[in-house]
Amino acid sequence: MTLPLALSMGEPAGIGGEITLLAWLRRGANVPVFYAIDDPDRLAALARKLGWDVPVRPIAAPADAAAVFPAALPVLPVGGRVQAAPGRPVIADAALVLRAIDMAVADARAGRAAAVVTNPINKDALYRAGFRHPGHTEYLAELAGVAEGAVMMLACPELRVVPVTIHLALRDAVAALTPAAIVHAGRVADAALRREFGIARPRLAVAGLNPHAGEGGSLGREDIEIVAPAIAKLCAAGIDARGPLAADTMFHAAARRGYDAALCMYHDQALIPLKTIDFDGGVNVTLGLPFIRTSPDHGTAFDIAGTGRARPDSLIAALKLAAEMAARRAGSSATG
Repeated sequence: MTLPLALSMGEPAGIGGEITLLAWLRRGANVPVFYAIDDPDRLAALARKLGWDVPVRPIAAPADAAAVFPAALPVLPVGGRVQAAPGRPVIADAALVLRAIDMAVADARAGRAAAVVTNPINKDALYRAGFRHPGHTEYLAELAGVAEGAVMMLACPELRVVPVTIHLALRDAVAALTPAAIVHAGRVADAALRREFGIARPRLAVAGLNPHAGEGGSLGREDIEIVAPAIAKLCAAGIDARGPLAADTMFHAAARRGYDAALCMYHDQALIPLKTIDFDGGVNVTLGLPFIRTSPDHGTAFDIAGTGRARPDSLIAALKLAAEMAARRAGSSATG
């Protein structure tokens, strides 16, 4: 039996509720079975307000989702009433936002859900409520007890990118960049590409930090002293890693055909090309966890929340990718 996907509600003042409803409405387009962890009353009210025919049905357990999904949106109650209105977050909802994530992770780890898919959160609202993690990725790593830290991947059909440093100011990202961090990201990416993406011999293209990968040291020595030694260690471990490469020539179509994932040194070096290529369909994937986790590659979009204008493309892509990755991991475990 195929397990359902657990979808956390995200920030209730954002577009997470709308794209959840829209994803269910498009269930005929091979959207895998999922259940939302949310406030059923707020989803039902949102559907009525927008004039969408989405029956919302509370479920007692994830095992009920498959039977409910063809005729209604299955919702596992998060255990509280959302207070926020669209576009206006309320600090008191932060506990429910985190509880939904915790419940999704617990279901995945207990074998009740195939994977975790998370709707976008609003970090500012969570920070004001005492949240101390930079984002979803770091929080999920703590929940999973991953000591070395999880690794972020952004994926679309044309490109996969892995930023070595993530939610840091640029000067802090440069200071945090070490050969060990690059090697860790490369090892985790290589293992995931084999196990969850079905690529037998993954090829990693490693971006240089500086313009033109440092131009032989004339534009900074980080690529010589930090990036190149990390690539040498990855190659010594049997990983096909090439670079450091000039980032400004890595992302055109011909270059992309030469690798399976790009290892980038900082957040925008990775996310700008991916969002330029596929702004609506990108997926955020957390690698290195004991469960599969994906998310839409966009934020809460407070400016359009509650209007019905949000597009569910990225969430649907995240649901489909999560199901595909979970099936490959299960197959790998069964044959391993």
